[in-house]
Amino acid sequence: MSWILLFIAGLFEIGWAIGLEYSDGLSEPIPTAGTVIALVISMVLLAIAIQDLPIGTAYAVWTGIGAVGTASLGIVLFDEPATCARLLFISVIVFGIVGLHLVSGGH
Repeated sequence: MSWILLFIAGLFEIGWAIGLEYSDGLSEPIPTAGTVIALVISMVLLAIAIQDLPIGTAYAVWTGIGAVGTASLGIVLFDEPATCARLLFISVIVFGIVGLHLVSGGH
């Protein structure tokens, strides 16, 4: 269950990171509220997940999910470059997340 909560926390991390772009420096009230809500949910779920998972592993996976998701949505939503090198390094993060899950007994 902790791995599922950690994954959901990572999704909310993506949400608040993308929300920062839409909030225009936290000056737009609705996107700012959504950003803050997503941030709180992400942190609470991370805090619950680390009760059963090593903090180093959980934090690396949480930030990795956030980084991969935010970079991917940046390409789709904000027309950020999708160069081969960028996609390669994003995939390296994905392999790292999967590897941490496998070596941490997270089946």
